[in-house]
Amino acid sequence: MATSLKNLNEYSKQSFADISDKKFGIVVAEWHTDITDALCAGAIETLLQHGAQKENIFRNTVPGSFELTLGAQFLAQNEDIDAVIALGVVIKGDTKHDDYINHAVANGLTTVSLKYNKPVSFGLVTTNNLEQALDRAGGKHGNKGIEAAAAAIHMLSF
Repeated sequence: MATSLKNLNEYSKQSFADISDKKFGIVVAEWHTDITDALCAGAIETLLQHGAQKENIFRNTVPGSFELTLGAQFLAQNEDIDAVIALGVVIKGDTKHDDYINHAVANGLTTVSLKYNKPVSFGLVTTNNLEQALDRAGGKHGNKGIEAAAAAIHMLSF
């Protein structure tokens, strides 16, 4: 569903697993930290609200969104980590760099998830401009970090 039609903070909690003993790795891109820090805060708050223990949430940073895949792999290969949440932002510019980055990150995170047989949530904000990114990092469209954390929790229910 298009984000313009849905607030990202709306999700079903009915099938959530007990996550009180689960460990979460969060990998956050440093590019546009005003946005990625807000995404991370939303993800952590959501995990805590649903029973995760603060000491079981591990945040690591990578330089940019392209590096999210390797950062996610470093976390996923740790047997103690139950789920990984990848958070970043790519804003369309004058070139097609956004297409290449977005495609690489989507494929890379899927590969990591399948390789390590654990949830790796896609929390990459992909927008046409800075205003749209801010709208998805706590603005009028909610916070994609919340959505990514909720997806990780839901996937742990399988």
